[in-house]
Amino acid sequence: MSAIKFEAFTAAEEASELARRVRIHCLRMTNGGAGSHIGSTFSCADILSVLYSGILRVDAGNPSWPDRDRFILSKGHAGAALYAVLAEQGFFPLERLTTHYKDGSDLCGHVSHKNVPGVEVSTGSLGHGLSIAAGMAYSARLDQRSHRVFALLSDGECDEGSTWEAILFAAHHGLDNLVAIVDYNKLQSLASVAATLALEPFVDKWTSFGWSASEVDGHDCRALAQILSRIPSEKGRPSCIIAHTIKGKGVSFMENSVLWHYRVAAGAEFTSALAELEGDA
Repeated sequence: MSAIKFEAFTAAEEASELARRVRIHCLRMTNGGAGSHIGSTFSCADILSVLYSGILRVDAGNPSWPDRDRFILSKGHAGAALYAVLAEQGFFPLERLTTHYKDGSDLCGHVSHKNVPGVEVSTGSLGHGLSIAAGMAYSARLDQRSHRVFALLSDGECDEGSTWEAILFAAHHGLDNLVAIVDYNKLQSLASVAATLALEPFVDKWTSFGWSASEVDGHDCRALAQILSRIPSEKGRPSCIIAHTIKGKGVSFMENSVLWHYRVAAGAEFTSALAELEGDA
């Protein structure tokens, strides 16, 4: 097929509105299927929306297009957010989101590629996504292909040794076609990242491992678009973007609360959260 037209970014306002719709979808999806990880989906909604609003070279009409950019959701427990973005962008019908996490559905709680157009690989066992992405980037280099590979990581999975092995591998091979984005919401499943296994000085660690690393407000769509449109950040080095985010972003009583890693919004909590996201609160 002929190459699809690529624009670095359409408009920050469009991505921000897409993120709002994604959060509403995620709230409904996790409520309907009694799935968890709502806080994790909310923290990365803006990042995903910017990526799929013009940064990623993908084609919803031809998800297997050979020259497409590859995206790996390493923090696979936030799969509802990726499903919502893909549906909003036309990879599959929006109505399918209502099956999320229900018996017989292909829209598993942890993201799955089986029968889901636009999902490259199933993830959820933390610490593996960047290794997969690095392998894809290295393969592209060997095959002299021009596509890029993006991986969205959780901060918690940066506690995993396999993540740092992949970081070493990517820098050693100079994979400037690889981009790691860390959703740095600073909360893990049961406690804060700092209390579990501190990551700071976080940017310095990535830099010392041979990456071009930078920081950004992970909820500022304009800033995200600007930094992502300048990939690779440095020729010959893989790029890492530390996106500072808020777990549960968009619903006041969920923000910065570890409770909403596993809790399902139901009853009055669901109604209140939906009102905030729809602007009725």
